[in-house]
Amino acid sequence: MGNLVITEFVTLDGVMQDPGGAEKDAFPQGGWAFAVERGPDGDAFKMQELEAADVQLLGRVTYEGFSKAWPSMGGNPFGEKMNSMPKVVVSSTLENATWNATVANGDIAAIVAGLKQQYRGNILVQGSRTLARALLGAGLVDELRLMVYPQVLGNGKRLLGDGVGVDDFRFAEVGQAGGVATVVLRREAG
Repeated sequence: MGNLVITEFVTLDGVMQDPGGAEKDAFPQGGWAFAVERGPDGDAFKMQELEAADVQLLGRVTYEGFSKAWPSMGGNPFGEKMNSMPKVVVSSTLENATWNATVANGDIAAIVAGLKQQYRGNILVQGSRTLARALLGAGLVDELRLMVYPQVLGNGKRLLGDGVGVDDFRFAEVGQAGGVATVVLRREAG
C-alpha cells in the first residue's frame, strides 16, 4: 500500500506560490526559489522523493505547467523519471490529459484510497496548492516534505493556515541542503 506524500518549496513565512517564476505577471515575487542555492544535497533530496514514488497526484494548474515544461527536460535521471511515471490529475474541468496522465474527478478520499491500493510506492503531490490543502484538511496525507527557503515574502498563497494545519504530524527528519532547510514531517500513528 502506498503512502501519500506532499512535497513543497516554501518560504520562511509559508508562501508556496510560484517558486519557479512562471507566474511573474500575476505574482511579481515569483521565482524566489532561485535566489538561494540548494546545492547537490537539495538535488539529492528531490531525487530521493521522486525515486520513492510510483505515481504523481497533481492538481490541474500544476499539471498544466508541468506538462508544458517537463517533456523537453529529459536526458537526466530526474527528467526521465518525471516524464515516464504515471500521473493522476484531480480536476472537475479538465477533460483530457497527456504526458502519461489520466484525469480523476470526484471524492478525493476515494481517489486516494484507490491509488493507495494500486501502488506500493509513494503517491507524490508536488505544488498543487488547492489539492494539497484539501488532502491535508481531509487527513489523507502520510508525509509532508518541505524545502524551506530563508526568505520572507509577506504575501502570496500559503500551504498552511486558514484551518489547514499539521497538528497530527511530527518531525521525522530535519536537515540542510545548501542554503535551504529540509524538513520531513510524518503523520503520527494512532
